[in-house]
Amino acid sequence: MPKQLILCNCSETHMIDSAALEAATGLPCSKVYSGLCMGETNSAAQAIASGEAIICCQQEARVFAEIAEEIGQAPPPLVDLRDRAGWSDDPRSKLPKMAALLAEATLDTPAEKTVDVISEGLCFIIGPANVALPAAEKLAAFLSVTTLLTDRVEPPDTRNFDVILGQLNRASGTLGQFKVRIDALQQVQPGGRGPLQWSAPRDGGQSECDVILDLSGETPLFPAPEKREGYLRADPGSIPAVADAILEASQLIGTFEKPLYVALEPLICAHSRAEQTGCSNCLAICPTGAISPDGDHVSIDPMTCAGCGSCAALCPSGAITYDAPPPDALFRRIHTLSSAYRKAGGDAPRLLVCDQSFGRDMIKLAARHGRGLPADVIPLEVAALAGFGHAEILAALASGFVDVILLLSPGTERDALNREVPLARAMAGENQINVFDVNDPDLLCELLYNAPAPTICCPDPVLPMGNRRQVARLSAQAIHPGADSLPLPNDAPYGAVLVDTDACTLCLSCVSLCPSGALVDNPDLPQLRFQEDACLQCGLCSNICPEDAISYEPRLNLTDEALSQVVLNEEEPFACVECGVLFGVKSTIEKITDKLAGNHAMFTNPEALRMIQMCDDCRVRAQFKTTDNPLAAGERPRVRMTEDYFSKRRDH
Repeated sequence: MPKQLILCNCSETHMIDSAALEAATGLPCSKVYSGLCMGETNSAAQAIASGEAIICCQQEARVFAEIAEEIGQAPPPLVDLRDRAGWSDDPRSKLPKMAALLAEATLDTPAEKTVDVISEGLCFIIGPANVALPAAEKLAAFLSVTTLLTDRVEPPDTRNFDVILGQLNRASGTLGQFKVRIDALQQVQPGGRGPLQWSAPRDGGQSECDVILDLSGETPLFPAPEKREGYLRADPGSIPAVADAILEASQLIGTFEKPLYVALEPLICAHSRAEQTGCSNCLAICPTGAISPDGDHVSIDPMTCAGCGSCAALCPSGAITYDAPPPDALFRRIHTLSSAYRKAGGDAPRLLVCDQSFGRDMIKLAARHGRGLPADVIPLEVAALAGFGHAEILAALASGFVDVILLLSPGTERDALNREVPLARAMAGENQINVFDVNDPDLLCELLYNAPAPTICCPDPVLPMGNRRQVARLSAQAIHPGADSLPLPNDAPYGAVLVDTDACTLCLSCVSLCPSGALVDNPDLPQLRFQEDACLQCGLCSNICPEDAISYEPRLNLTDEALSQVVLNEEEPFACVECGVLFGVKSTIEKITDKLAGNHAMFTNPEALRMIQMCDDCRVRAQFKTTDNPLAAGERPRVRMTEDYFSKRRDH
């Protein structure tokens, strides 16, 4: 049975054409209600009871969840048509946008991958006594508390929780698995009469805890502290901030689901080969320090990863991909929005990409108190805005969008976007990509309504398929039909390898280290071959080249030549002087022969010098037959037998 759209015009504040929407989406539509969350809740209950309802209202999610619970049904899927489309001052038809939003809402969503994190309620509080001790008193009823005082005071009389003095040397971990090391550790001596006393200080104290409440007001214990789960930090001088942190800490006990944000394929990671460092984009960009070197590749701590997506956006090989949801699901959403909009009669759509918190709230406020979104602006909420890189932007333009707008939030990681947006503009065009860093809904509306009319950059939209590199190339070809090559910024992950043939000796060190197989040799001839489409511009070949013969040209080659191998350097092979088999490089062997002739004690004999000009097999045979072999040990001694020993005895 197909899903049914349950429509509501929110007290007749916006218009919905049920028949036209049904024709555009192919989904059965209910009549248009006016108050599903108020006087028409019985109709909402009947629709939810069918198990096939999609309610076109997101504001009253709590009400519909309560109705579903009362009748023993799962909460129905919800889609917001009012704030994102209906409430708008744009006089143009909202039908194409509504059809696009509903088409996206009916897509299958991949299940989120999670891992269980267990917190047993061990809380470690750090701070001065006047703040930390009252906080510990409040939390002691919910958690097992240990308090590290940062100022030296007399031990408190209470034994409801543990109190220690010392210097926090190191802290690591995340929710449920923190580890701390404390020097000059002093504990309370509970025995004896009179005031409690501190023990003698000791270094190297270690402990584990599930939650850290930092009220010290000093430098955070972790990078990007707001992204470290289980680490709560508050200004000790702010009573509301401390109270909020205490309340949040009291809830961090039990079993929690931790999303697995990214997937790693170590075999294609271009970080290192043979102790030579290549790509380090993810290491430099990760705000939480979740990524670390691990031999030839990197490793990611899923417990520390906060899911910002920056590493996935900058990974040139695709070894790191955002997995919540995976890239193909996002490409499918983008293509569905564009195709459904155009199929419903819309023209020249613009894509507004935002996060699921700040961006959603900005759209709601703009709709309720401002002009709302223009009819041609389709919002796309993503889990990680920093992970919306050049491949995703190009996919949107190649799918039919004429403009891609990134609405930043105060918490958006800017570093990755500062590299990805210029790269996308170089590959697509300056006018098709905009970044809005505003926090005023009215200003957002003004920017959207007053934007110049964009030009259609892809008259024949394509379906983005493949990995991110393949999608970026396919999209660039669709945007620039007939173009041969596009110049790119210096840090782009696409480009050509340039070889100084005068300096290159065809040692093929670069081939042995190339992580993507862009540089290959020819097993039959001394050649260095290159496939541009596979090149990551990681720098490994340039780092390993002993002659400094390799440089780079960042560009995107859109021709079919980029998919095939071309010869960067080749020389004439040398023919074995004994059997004529081709081996090695003629110029190299001649150069070695000239340098050693008469200049090295082992090659004063012409026969020894001639061995350099032999293939492997002939050289072994010649070495075996030589009479002045320096490795020869003379005639092998005869094996001694039993008779030899008996012949020397005098007792027989």
